[in-house]
Amino acid sequence: MRVVSGIQTTGNLHLGNYLGAIRQWVKMQDQGECLFFLADLHALTGNVSPQELANSTIEMAATLLAAGIDDRAILFNQARVPAHAELCWILNGTARMGWLNRMTQWKDKAGKNRESASVGLFAYPVLQAADVLVYKATHVPVGEDQKQHLELARDIATKFNLDFDVELFPLPEPLISKAAPRIMSLRDGQAKMSKSDPSDLSRINLIDDDDTIAQKIRKSKSDADLLPDSFDALAERPEAKNLVTIYAALAERTPQSVVEEYAGKGFGAFKPALADLAVSVLSPMRGRLVKLLDDRTAVGAELAKGAARAQALAAPTLKAAQQAVGLQV
Repeated sequence: MRVVSGIQTTGNLHLGNYLGAIRQWVKMQDQGECLFFLADLHALTGNVSPQELANSTIEMAATLLAAGIDDRAILFNQARVPAHAELCWILNGTARMGWLNRMTQWKDKAGKNRESASVGLFAYPVLQAADVLVYKATHVPVGEDQKQHLELARDIATKFNLDFDVELFPLPEPLISKAAPRIMSLRDGQAKMSKSDPSDLSRINLIDDDDTIAQKIRKSKSDADLLPDSFDALAERPEAKNLVTIYAALAERTPQSVVEEYAGKGFGAFKPALADLAVSVLSPMRGRLVKLLDDRTAVGAELAKGAARAQALAAPTLKAAQQAVGLQV
């Protein structure tokens, strides 16, 4: 199994990012060959300052390293491996305008202002296809919002193979983790935890110190009712359900086992326990992250090392694609 996955180069990651994606990546390292990349080329489809992009790329890499990504996987930023962009251009000759026009995210992001949207925003799903096909990925971790893009990658791979009578690209399969919890805002149990929320109390940032983590949990929105002995009974209590979900995810337990332990108790007892748990899990990671951010050059060196490994894997596929379409290489 060869797993390939990318992550946006956004800074200031929070608990939802860690529990929903990053921790899953750490575990995948023992399940097969993994390539994880920072999607800095994809960031160019939006408005981002050069300094912000450079800084956030290093910060994201440092976060992944602090969380436990190591030499079992290949970690790099996309721009350091030119094969991504080179294969993307070749695949642009295979992809069809109609396919891209149907992309839900294109419709959502461009809205009614499509004429002024960048070409990159329209065509970036082709780069996503190149990201995985250049490594002949067998599996790609996807959320519900990315399944359509993986289907597009499979369509492009199929058409390329047929058009040029080759068996170059395998069709990558989706890898959907049922273990990844959906972490909601600490201030609104019906909204996802997000760095864009104007209230810093809505999220636990991975860089927050112990006291800040504990304070945010103490101030988190809950309700006055006691915890039941069934997790299903929290269906109409979104804030309570969210806090139990966070506890279960941090402890790597089932939500049902958590409510059974705390059944009949209120949040006056539950929140301190959750705060202690969150601090015990996040504090060591934050310590590693702070050290890594103090030596950004070393983080860049790790990305360069990963890029060299990735380029070695990508080169034969790119060369075969170039030869298939008649390019002289």
